[in-house]
Amino acid sequence: MSTTALSCGNVDRTARPAGDGVQWFDVPVTPTRQDLDPLLAETSDRLVVHGTDADFASVVLRLLRKGRLADLVVGYVPVADSPAARLWGLRAGDFERALTAPPRPSALIRDDSGGVLLGTGSIEPITGQVYCDDEQVLNGSALEITVSPDPAATPLPESTPDPMNAMLDPATDGLLVTTVRRGLLRRRSQVARGRAVQASFRSATVVHDGMKHPRPAEKWVWYRHTEDLRFAR
Repeated sequence: MSTTALSCGNVDRTARPAGDGVQWFDVPVTPTRQDLDPLLAETSDRLVVHGTDADFASVVLRLLRKGRLADLVVGYVPVADSPAARLWGLRAGDFERALTAPPRPSALIRDDSGGVLLGTGSIEPITGQVYCDDEQVLNGSALEITVSPDPAATPLPESTPDPMNAMLDPATDGLLVTTVRRGLLRRRSQVARGRAVQASFRSATVVHDGMKHPRPAEKWVWYRHTEDLRFAR
């Protein structure tokens, strides 16, 4: 098995292991298609990302757009503790797991602005209405709405890159949405599980995997993709 491994930005390159079948490449922070496409063309088995949650999301987004989710195992080595690291049970600098662990089908979350979500997305504060599938989780104001992939989501029985496939049975899970409200003495959190989150709200900034969306938004949708990520976790 051959592995293409990416060092994103100013990471500690002295820590990365060398070994048979592992080839390291230096790429910028949040690499783009110009950085990734030549490397993906030569990648056949496993792709490892050493960087931040935003770096990881940038790489996975490119895999999605290139139709490579089904044929590549993806590993992530966080440079520090992060929402995605905590969510998926990863440790900073854990190269061995990323390079050798077998893949587990993992829910991949997309949004209606063309991005993906590997760790957490948030809107704070928020005033509006939010639905998780058919359940209304907010009607009014909250300190924060946070959305993340559900690590315990059931693998898709039929994984396909074509979301318009009419033969698909729609997933019933895939993401977690947490509504945080102010209580009398402390914050109160409510968690819901489902396939999609739809939010309409007063103009606010959406943050996803540590990156602020470049423009204020008044609506946002997160939903489970019809193809799972083959994630070494």
